[in-house]
Amino acid sequence: MQTDFHKHGGRRSGAGRKRSKDSGVPHLPRAQVAARHPVHTTLRMAKGCWNLRSHRALRVLESAFNAGRERFGFRLVHYSVLGTHLHLMVEAESKESLARGMKGLEVRAARGLNGMMHRKGRVFADRYHAHVLKSPREAARALRYVLTNFAHHAQAWGEQLSATFIDPFSSIRYLATHPGNGAPVVRPRTWLLRVGWQGAN
Repeated sequence: MQTDFHKHGGRRSGAGRKRSKDSGVPHLPRAQVAARHPVHTTLRMAKGCWNLRSHRALRVLESAFNAGRERFGFRLVHYSVLGTHLHLMVEAESKESLARGMKGLEVRAARGLNGMMHRKGRVFADRYHAHVLKSPREAARALRYVLTNFAHHAQAWGEQLSATFIDPFSSIRYLATHPGNGAPVVRPRTWLLRVGWQGAN
């Protein structure tokens, strides 16, 4: 008995997973990930979610970070919580490790945030955006961007911050201290995030 495999094959208009209207991340193949290269990832919230810059939301997120900070060859090293999105600095042994680790964080965070907001449904607008960092300059710029993101926005809004301001919604405090067992992040293993970034402009 012969079967015509071409009859129902081929690309069809409108087929496949539908992109969220909130999404700005194109569904392109992911870049390759090497264990020596950290990754800057961004997660944007779906419409209808509350502002994340509250201590209640931070407790939920840090609980999710703590539970998923080191799994499947994936490590969460730094984070910054903004009103409508999250910036994460992570390390992963492979593209698969990155995908599994990020998925675990997303599931935990979404479950906790939905419970806090007494809602159901999508929490993140779409899949995460990832930028692989391959040089000391890239790592330094990404760290600076992630850990001082709120201060940058506050200055743009005309808000005055003190010279000693440390954003409590970020992991900037762990640049100077080693995270312990109860911390939401782990110590970096990549040379770029341990020492390499420090000599770059």
